[in-house]
Amino acid sequence: MPAPNPKRLRAVFMGTPDFALPTFEALAESEEIIAVVTQPDRPKGRGEILTSPPIKIAALKRSIPVLQPERIRKDPAFIQHLSQLAPDVIIVVAFGQILPESVLKIPRFGCINVHASLLPKYRGAAPIQWAIIRGERETGVTTMQMDPGMDTGPMLLRRSVPIEPSDTAATLSPRLAKIGASVLIETLSILKEDKLAPITQDHSQATLAPLLKKEDGLIRWEESAEAISHRARGVDPGRERPLSIRENAGRSQNFISEAGRENGASRVKSSVFPRKDLKWRRGWVIS
Repeated sequence: MPAPNPKRLRAVFMGTPDFALPTFEALAESEEIIAVVTQPDRPKGRGEILTSPPIKIAALKRSIPVLQPERIRKDPAFIQHLSQLAPDVIIVVAFGQILPESVLKIPRFGCINVHASLLPKYRGAAPIQWAIIRGERETGVTTMQMDPGMDTGPMLLRRSVPIEPSDTAATLSPRLAKIGASVLIETLSILKEDKLAPITQDHSQATLAPLLKKEDGLIRWEESAEAISHRARGVDPGRERPLSIRENAGRSQNFISEAGRENGASRVKSSVFPRKDLKWRRGWVIS
């Protein structure tokens, strides 16, 4: 890796959702963002209104050029344009596409990813949700030098964060987003001093965190009450994937989690059982 210039780095930022916003804003204050790459505008809501990604909106407010390739791997014109920009570094946060090697080798200092887990655990698109579902007591953020694999590159910095008993994906995500911004700026500071010491991941310890599917939100009644609590909180990113119970007829109804603790017991409210709380304590569901 060439010796970095201590002045502001010329950076391309790749990101899409709200989770990427704190890192984008911090990077814009710290370095020179010469372009933003984000997902295309998509129809959203019942009205199917074409909606821009949060990162696009933030970039336009700062008058930063925005690029929205449908699929980078199949867009040689985009890759050529990116190469002509000659960035020092590409920062990637929840972008939504896997970068081909032809992109990874463009910047002088490579592509740095801000990933919401303590790698090598929870590689993939939904690390926050799966960490909660699987009952982890801590998670964190890792900055990583990207390689062609899925979250397999050398680690740069890591910072751990406790998962509180009342945390849901919706409450944990913004905390990790803010910490991710801080870890990224610290990573770039060390990069400028030419003192980064990448650490190879222990691939034997890797676990996966794939995108949530509809069936991931189904209650498994054979599981302990504690496991049901973890699942309810892990699939609660603002009601995008509500927990549900499947009835004999094959229909499913929302099983809505209520964050918080009452006398040491987690609580869930169910639309299947109106006006009735289900509580669990020490592995038992208490009606």
